[in-house]
Amino acid sequence: MATLSIIIITKNEAINILDCIRSAYFADEVIVLDSGSSDGTIDLVKGTKAKLLITDWPGYGAQKNRAIEASSGDWIFSLDADERISDELANEIQDAIIQNQYQVFEVPRRSLFVSKFMNHSGWRPDFTKRLFKKDVARFSDHNVHEHLETSHKHGRLKESLIHYSYRDFETVIEKMNNYSTAGALDACNLGKKGSLKKAIGHGLWAFIRTYFIRAGFLDGREGLMLSIANAEVTYYRYIKLSYLNDTNII
Repeated sequence: MATLSIIIITKNEAINILDCIRSAYFADEVIVLDSGSSDGTIDLVKGTKAKLLITDWPGYGAQKNRAIEASSGDWIFSLDADERISDELANEIQDAIIQNQYQVFEVPRRSLFVSKFMNHSGWRPDFTKRLFKKDVARFSDHNVHEHLETSHKHGRLKESLIHYSYRDFETVIEKMNNYSTAGALDACNLGKKGSLKKAIGHGLWAFIRTYFIRAGFLDGREGLMLSIANAEVTYYRYIKLSYLNDTNII
């Protein structure tokens, strides 16, 4: 019978990691690849059934590929530390593996923004490829917003992955800084150029796309807050890119 490994990459995820691992216990193997946590994450993982590996940080995609290589399952499910697999999704994952109609599957996500699970704003439905046979897919080497790359046709699961993406405003601000920096590095590596004009233009477009085109206004105040946050992270990404172009320093 085919086996399943669930891989989780971490750094300073003490607030999330126990519930995340527990939601993955239905798998044959749970692997946590940590890149130097200092908040107690490592000790928490040691108290679970998960296999803990400690390494450096090469970027999101490269780190997830390391976890794939360290796994022993026939199938892989990539789970972020701030995500949870419901009992319903766990059953669907197991059924998909048994039926074996596809070698790659995408799953919808329900994501939290501070105080509300979003239903619009580009966050719902939010399909992401996470379940795959070990030898048919790898993650892209992006510093942020990595994605699963495969030449195989994919199926689609129905049950949602629960995503506690932004629990509070401190997380929003922290992620805006981290994601804008990583995004600027990815763009610089691709030879793209940044400027104040591009930062303003792309930031404005990010707001319009989230709030109006993707119906963020239907998510109430959280939709407005998310639209503003998307505009800010886009603005800072292009500003940081302009400094990378000029000085190679953010």
